[in-house]
Parts: sequence; C-alpha cells; structure tokens
Amino acid sequence: MSIQIGAYQLKSQVFLAPMAGTSDKPFRAICRAQGAALTTSEMVVIQKHLLGTNKSKHRLDFSGEPAPISIQIAGSQADELAYSAQQALKFGADIIDINMGCPAKKVCNKAAGSALMQDEALVKSILNAVVSAVDIPVTLKMRTGWNVSNKNAPTIAKIAEEAGIQMLSVHGRTREDKYTGMAEYDTIKAVKSQVGIPVIANGDITSAKKAQSVLQYTGADGVMVGRATQGNPWIIHEIDHYLKTGQKATDIPLNVKKQTILDHIKQIHAFYGEKLGTQLSRKHIFWYATHLDEKNAQTFWEKVNKITDHKLQYQLLENYLHQL
Repeated sequence: MSIQIGAYQLKSQVFLAPMAGTSDKPFRAICRAQGAALTTSEMVVIQKHLLGTNKSKHRLDFSGEPAPISIQIAGSQADELAYSAQQALKFGADIIDINMGCPAKKVCNKAAGSALMQDEALVKSILNAVVSAVDIPVTLKMRTGWNVSNKNAPTIAKIAEEAGIQMLSVHGRTREDKYTGMAEYDTIKAVKSQVGIPVIANGDITSAKKAQSVLQYTGADGVMVGRATQGNPWIIHEIDHYLKTGQKATDIPLNVKKQTILDHIKQIHAFYGEKLGTQLSRKHIFWYATHLDEKNAQTFWEKVNKITDHKLQYQLLENYLHQL
C-alpha cells in the first residue's frame, strides 16, 4: 500500500507526528532512518516579527534533510496562514501541513490549533487561502472535534477535500480530551468513508499490532506515531516492518540502540549549541533511560538533570549505557 502526496510516492505507511519540543531536526533524522514515510516539523508561526527568534531559526532549519520536507504552520486567520505557507516555501517546504490538532491553551486561546474546528466557515476560508497561496501539496492535521458532543471531523474532512487538501491526519481525541483517556477510531473511520484523499490515523499507536488493527478497523491509509516514539524511535521500524511483511521485526541489538542514543545527543549538542543543547537533551535522556532501564531511570536522570556541561552530560550517559 503506497501513499501519494503530490509528486511524492511515500515509501512507508508510518509517519512521525509533529510534536512541539520533540520532532526537531535531530529527532526527525533518527525517525527517517527508522523508516518514517514523512517527518513533519514542529508547528511554527512564520511571521516577520518572529523570524529572527532562536526558536524560529532552529525550527526552520531543514538544510540537508531529504525530500519531502513537510513544514507545519499554525495560526488563526486565513491571510496569516497563507503568508506563513508562502514563507515556508523559502525555507524548503515540499509540503505544507496546517495545524488544527494542537490542544494547547496558548494555541487555542488565540483560536488556532484545534480551536479552529469550532468555526467551519473559518476553516473553509483558511484551507482555500493556503491551498491557493502555494503550488505545493497542502495537508491538514486535526482532531475528531471540539468536544464529545461536537465531533465534526467528518464535515471538516469534506470541506478539506473540496478545498484541495491532499492528505488528512486525524488524532482520535477531541480538543477537550487533550491527551487523556483512550483515543477512539470510529470518527477516523467515518472520516475515511467521507473522502477519497489519504487519511492517516493518529492517537495511541503504541505497537506494531495496534497499528495494524487501527488500519484494519478505520480503513486509514497510514498511521502517525507521536508520544510512543519518545525514547523509542525504533517503534517506527517495528511498525513499518510488521505492516510490510506481517512478521515481527527482529529485536534491534542493545549496542545498536546505545549508539543511536549517543549519536542523537551529540547531534542535539551540535545543532543547538552546547548550553541549549545540554538543556534540551535532558528530556530525551530521561525518555531513553525509561525505555531501556525503567527501574533505575529516575535515579540516573536525577543525577544527569543537574549537569550543565555538555561534555560531562555525554560522559555520564555513555557510562550509564555502558553498564546496561
């Protein structure tokens, strides 16, 4: 089963979800190496007054990344998102993804992210504006709706298809659910039955078997993995292998995992610089330690969390991994 977006024939059915604070350039590279079909950037608001900021500089660095490069934009007005989309082209976008999935208060209070789903007329004008502003494929990430009584994803899916959106990713929770409770897939199934464009199922994809059962149940074209990749990017390879062969992937040897972790932390230090890189590495170190060694992870992390020197941080991690 292959997915086509514009001129791009994707090589797998497994996508990395755009996650603020996680799916940055170093992490995207790792997930791409594990077989992710598409790794979308963290959401970015590309407005003139923000372009000089450190955050934008790092979020908009795609140098050396293989195509297709998918940049996720956020905003609350049609003209603002159309402008962001045109700017994203200058940073190398091959695909523009519109964020209507983020439940964060600071995003939703500005009526951006999943808050937009409350206003279907506004959604329509945004999608039309962005699609006509650029000549590359535009995709949309959304939730099942605003709350349990307002699951309007199927309606928005129709609006999106008519506007020329080329792929939909649907997280099986409402805005009100945030990340709590269980994701549900009935709404994703309903979305898939409404449209002819590819639909990607997102939410609680935590294993290869789960991925396959969600695909079978919803009829979706692919799965998008988010929080399950934190500390375990190898899950992408496991899912990809299972979907392609029907067989469980051979376990990745521990020494290979250790090397990936060390390379990742090195890349974070190099990409962000030593000070910021050391701070941003901490959560990844915690996630990796929890994945490999749940019993002792907390103790180790408490030690490493206080370190401000990148060399010492790397050294402690190397010693820790060596003992496993």
